[in-house]
Amino acid sequence: MSRDTRAATHGAWIGPLCAVVGTLGFSFKAILIKLAYAWTAIDAITLLALRMLYSIPFYAVIAWWFGRGRPAPTRADWTAIAWLGFIGYYLSSFLDFVGLLYISASLERLILFLYPTIVVLLSAALHRKPITRRIGAALALSYAGIALVIRHDFDVSGDALATLTGGGLVFAAACTYSLYFVGAGGVIGRLGSSRFIALAMLVSAFFVLSQFALTRRFSALAEPAAVQGVAFGMAVFVTVVPTWLLAEAIKRMGANHASLVGSLGPVFTIALGASILGEPLHALQLFGAALVLAGVILVTRPAAARDGGSAG
Repeated sequence: MSRDTRAATHGAWIGPLCAVVGTLGFSFKAILIKLAYAWTAIDAITLLALRMLYSIPFYAVIAWWFGRGRPAPTRADWTAIAWLGFIGYYLSSFLDFVGLLYISASLERLILFLYPTIVVLLSAALHRKPITRRIGAALALSYAGIALVIRHDFDVSGDALATLTGGGLVFAAACTYSLYFVGAGGVIGRLGSSRFIALAMLVSAFFVLSQFALTRRFSALAEPAAVQGVAFGMAVFVTVVPTWLLAEAIKRMGANHASLVGSLGPVFTIALGASILGEPLHALQLFGAALVLAGVILVTRPAAARDGGSAG
């Protein structure tokens, strides 16, 4: 066995490990948000503002690092960055944070996981891409699964209105993120994914902090240390670090395999919600989650194999 072959074999575990740890990191987001809501009477925009304040230095460094020696973004690029940062990271995150006031972490994760199916529907509507019989079956599986999970949450919470309100807000977050996903391809191709994401996150931080400044007192940021820790954790360990880990996983093992590992995200969140938040588990919920996972995998696997994009 050659030295290169031995090195490749020895390092074969790195890609899967990055994918699993990155997916686990993203899965903690809803858990941390629910913990913050449980520990203090913090509102969604204040928690989001704290997260962004802790994120800004990291994304500023990333934008500088990946922009070294490269042309500055054009005016058209900045227009796209501003729009996509607004809709994909500010508006989507705000709707998601508010939605988690009403629904469980596991339901939130499953609804957000539907975004590839929304991308398919948007592509069909905007670009007249046909929906094949396989994709139609995948969509039916996904939304039947969500209906079952929502039915489970109706029974557990006893408040159908709250479940529908929270579920609707999170679904709107998935829709806005899908619009971002559909529209981001061109500017990512020009700037590179890491640089674009960092700039879009900095733009979204501007919108978040502007909303906070217009609607809250700055003293509202003086939350207890536990909430500050949650906000820092959301900024670093469930956003910046997992983004890098999944990018590394895609580079090492390919988008198709990485996306399959990414499909474990809702499973991780359901398990974390039960163990950390005490969210109840039921066979109906697990069956619905299995249908959602199956449907989304059917939607994403062909796309990932064809164009090399991440389906996570």
